[in-house]
Amino acid sequence: MFPVLHVGPLSINTSILILLAGLWIALWVGVKQNPTFAHSSSPYETLVLIAILAGIIGARLGYAAQHISAFINNPIALITPSPIMLDPPAGILVAFLAGLVYGYRHSLKFWNTLDQLTAPAAVFVSTIHLANLTSGNAYGAPTQLPWCVHLWSECRHPTQVYAFILALGIVIFILYTARYNFPAGFQFWVFIGLSALARLIIEPFRGDSVILFGIFRQAQIIAWLVLLISLFQISKRIKPIPKE
Repeated sequence: MFPVLHVGPLSINTSILILLAGLWIALWVGVKQNPTFAHSSSPYETLVLIAILAGIIGARLGYAAQHISAFINNPIALITPSPIMLDPPAGILVAFLAGLVYGYRHSLKFWNTLDQLTAPAAVFVSTIHLANLTSGNAYGAPTQLPWCVHLWSECRHPTQVYAFILALGIVIFILYTARYNFPAGFQFWVFIGLSALARLIIEPFRGDSVILFGIFRQAQIIAWLVLLISLFQISKRIKPIPKE
């Protein structure tokens, strides 16, 4: 793993660097799909910035709520730029709510907005897996396969690489389907469904899974539910019309 990049006297957190690069690439993809995406008057650019800031704050506060004693003793840690002290579910929830409020106040169409943000989101998610590879998060179960990586004193599945490859495939498929006119919400649900399927594939190789009742993996149960909901939503929007 490469948690820190040393450039002369500077020590740069590699995960943060990758995530910033991923955000830039994601916004570039958004602009390529819709040239007005990054226009100064575009509501999408503002929505993305608000969601990102709200998500970071929400993720940090969510983490602090779970480790409140540590932050009471050291309040300055709340503003420490560490990607480890974040609670992703809390960040995603706060970012979604912030985006929802902004979209409502500016009369943005809900499903159309989600479709506009789907490709950039898919690109950014793929870079999260690379960031996990450098930090050692989302690590794999022990294995003796020749392509294993040495982590936490054992040779493990490079699940971050598996997840990145699947995420890259999802990005390609999303960009391909963008050539067709589908009902609003189609691209979003395709992305959610494929992401859930990817998690189902990767989860058996993970070494940090939460096990319920000694047999069920919590992430797989959630992924199955999300996949079923996605398939139902996709089935309602499955009639494509080629763009002229």
